[in-house]
Amino acid sequence: MNLDLKGKTALVCGSTQGIGKASAIELAQLGASVILLARNENKLKEVQSELAIENSQVHEYYVADFSNTTNVKEVIQTIVSKHDIHILVNNTGGPAGGPIIAAEGEAFINAFNQHLINNQQLVQAVIPAMKAAKYGRVINIISTSVKAPLNGLGVSNTIRGAVASWSKTMANELGQFGITVNNVLPGATMTARLDSIAENKANKTGSTKEEVLKQMASAAPAQRVGQAEEIANAVAFLASPAAGYINGVNLPVDGGRTPCL
Repeated sequence: MNLDLKGKTALVCGSTQGIGKASAIELAQLGASVILLARNENKLKEVQSELAIENSQVHEYYVADFSNTTNVKEVIQTIVSKHDIHILVNNTGGPAGGPIIAAEGEAFINAFNQHLINNQQLVQAVIPAMKAAKYGRVINIISTSVKAPLNGLGVSNTIRGAVASWSKTMANELGQFGITVNNVLPGATMTARLDSIAENKANKTGSTKEEVLKQMASAAPAQRVGQAEEIANAVAFLASPAAGYINGVNLPVDGGRTPCL
């Protein structure tokens, strides 16, 4: 199986923690040069120092605030003026939880901009180099909610569904150029976001955070929550030459929790 990413450059968004950081580390281990993109420069420097360089890779980072679409557009234009991107991992923090009936319109607009509009701008910027190389991998980290909406995540369920449809449409258009567009759907994964969701739920229900996490784990046949590295393994595979004929799919990495096919 060809998992070799030597000579490839990957741009990984939200790469200072959780799934983004784990994905950057895994892609570097497979030989890719990695460009980190997030808003915390100190954490970006820390992650950059952890990336493998055995294959003479050159890793870099750029600072961008994904709540500001203009800033993201400016930064990606700077990046592509200096680098040909072969792998793009779209990953950013999810919207705040809460019932959909209580959500204000602004919450939907902000989430739409942060996820779909930024994804669109990033893809538009990197596609010319992918076409020229006849090799491109766009991997979107979204949620199992695109298959079965999750209780208490009204805005997230809505926007993740929009991103999934956007992704499938993009896959149909770009497949002829050797470019694949796929979605990785993490289940409950031990990240800062999951910790925050568990803590909020515990405060509302009178349970402990540990009890909430145990309940989340029991929802999966695997009887545990996932680790960021396990999601990153799926990302790395989809980024590789071995996954060249996998296009336009939603891949759950959730220990079997998703109740539908």
